[in-house]
This record gives sequence, C-alpha cells and structure tokens, in this order.
Amino acid sequence: MRTLTTKAQICSRCVMDTSDPEITFDADGVCNHCIEFDTVTLQNWFPNEEGAARWAATVEQIKAAGRDQEYDCILGLSGGVDSSYLAIKIHEWGLRPLVVHVDAGWNSELAVANIEALVKHCNYDLHTHVVDWEDMRDLHLAYLRAGIANQDVPQDHIFFASLYHFATKNGIRYILSGGNLATEGIFPKAWHGSAMDAINLKAIQRKYGERKLHSYKTISFFEYYIWYPFVKKMRTVRPLNYMPYDKTKALEELQRTVGYKPYARKHGESQFTKVFQNYYLPEKFGYDKRRPHLSSLIVSGQMTRDEAMAKLAEPLYDADELEIDIAYFCKKLRITRSQFDELLKAPVHRHNEFPTWEGRYRLLKGMQSMLARITGRRIRIYS
Repeated sequence: MRTLTTKAQICSRCVMDTSDPEITFDADGVCNHCIEFDTVTLQNWFPNEEGAARWAATVEQIKAAGRDQEYDCILGLSGGVDSSYLAIKIHEWGLRPLVVHVDAGWNSELAVANIEALVKHCNYDLHTHVVDWEDMRDLHLAYLRAGIANQDVPQDHIFFASLYHFATKNGIRYILSGGNLATEGIFPKAWHGSAMDAINLKAIQRKYGERKLHSYKTISFFEYYIWYPFVKKMRTVRPLNYMPYDKTKALEELQRTVGYKPYARKHGESQFTKVFQNYYLPEKFGYDKRRPHLSSLIVSGQMTRDEAMAKLAEPLYDADELEIDIAYFCKKLRITRSQFDELLKAPVHRHNEFPTWEGRYRLLKGMQSMLARITGRRIRIYS
C-alpha cells in the first residue's frame, strides 16, 4: 500500500522524487508515476506492429477527410526535435500539411534555421503567426507576478489556440502533434495546471496585467471540449505514439536528412523556456524538469537509471551563459535585474488560487459518465 510521504525520497526505478508534493511510493520504493505508466499509460502507447497498423489506418482517414482540400492536416512546428521529426515523417507518409509556426517573440536563431531547413526539405507551405509582443510581454509579467510554476502557459496556449483557429479557417479536421509518451510519459500534475485553461489565464492577466490584450486569441472551455471535437469533428492525433520513437535516433535522422542542428539543452529553441525551465523553476520551486523527462526515458526503455542520475549530476547552467541569458530575458521584458530577482524571491502561489475551469471539467466528466450509463457507449473527453 502506497502512502504520501514528506521525507526526501527518490524512486527506486526512475528519478522522480519528493519535489513532486503528491508523489507516493510502494513497499519497494517505486513511485506512483512508474506504476501509472505500467498500468494506464502503456494502454495508449503502441511502439509495435499494432501501432503501425493503427497509424496506417489513421493516415488513410486523414487523406480521405482532406481529399478535396489543399491541406489534409495541420502541424505545429516549434523547431524542437519532436515536432521536427514528425515533420519529416509526415512527408514520408504522403500527407499534405499546413505547417504553422507560432512566433511568440523568443525564438533562438538556431530554431529559425532548423525550421527553414525542414520546410525547404519537405517543400511545405509554412504560415508563421507572429504574436503581438505587447500582449505576450504583459502576460509574461502577469504570470511572473502571480508567482505560479507554469510560466510557459502564455506561450503554450497561443500555440495550440493558433493551431485550432488555423485548422477551422482552412477546413482541416486533423491536427498532428509531436507530443508523445516515449519522452513525456511521466509528468507530475502537481507542478502545473492546464495550459488550455483560458479562465485561469484571463484571471491571472486581469489581476496582474497592465493592459487589455490586443490580439491574443484564447480557446474557451466550450470550444475546446465541445465545439471543436464534437461539432467541427476535429481530432488531435499524436503519431509518435504509434511507432518506436527514440529521441536520440530521431535527432540523428534529422541531422542526416536536413542538416538539423541540436540545441545545447532541452527546449533550447525558446529563449524564454530555456531560462524558465533551467533556472526559474529549480530556483523558485525546486522543480527540475529533467526529472520527469529522464524518468520518461527510463520507463520507455531509452535510458538506464544510472545514466539518468549521471545526467542530473550535470549543472543546469554554465554560470557565464546564465548571466547572459538572464540579461537578455530582462531586456526583452523591459525589467531590471533587481526586479527579476524580486520576482524570483516573491511568495509562491498555486495556479488554482485563481479561477480555473476545473469545476466545469468535473461537471462535464460527470455528464460523460451518465451518458455512458444511459447509452452504453463510451464518449471520450480529453483532459
């Protein structure tokens, strides 16, 4: 029987530890994340022949749905390894994607070069949506003042919102995502709220923002859970879950085929995310996002626990590089270094201290269960 513990402890199988306040361990010291991966997550991961057959059938469905249109699917391309690898696979499958890149103001030069190389190699149409910088700046500062952990919501929300809006505008039913269980199968829910929760985003911006948002588009609860999936019949699919996705081999293939240049660290394609994940989170909250990432690689068989421990022993940042990146971060947001330090030391808050759509989601799930009992049919609602 697993019990909640406050004593510092690390999982005996992966490298998740008690920096996750909700982690639990069984009698053998194995954490709830590993147990959930084995009992729940594996049911949705098909890195085998079954996955290949399932995905082949889905490809035919995508082609059929977009037969008379210019594009049959939409791909959000960040320049990271996952979405970049998916871009070249889509080309091999003969799909016709509209490729959308959302420029939220933090692209590294290397990310821009990688995206250009991919688009040229695959001969894709690329639409770049440049987010109004004053909107992004105000949201970033509002989230920093709020003192919550999920500082990447302003970028993540506009990224997915843009994909849905472009899909609707172009009559596209399928959104292809590079999200995958092989590298993201473990993540502590206590560390963050939903990036799609527009109620939470707007509440934080109203309290801590300094201006009305000019053109930043959000997705409402109704749109996300009802309008897009049930009325517009749109689906977000994750092809990498239907193949034996190995991130190291994917990077090697990208380098070989398109001259892709790797980043020094995870999420190096975004100057904001680089500072946020590798400095702000560990410094302010004690959250090291390498832990869930490396743990995902362990449970998916891409890394041993000893290799992961060795990775964790490496410094998150070179001291000189950190100072350069913080200086750029402050200059971009038009704050002083002392203001940055004050924000870092300010009291910590949870996202659910502000209004959320979590109550609506629980109500919707309750209605789902009731309809399933009445009709005998399972209606899937994605969280």
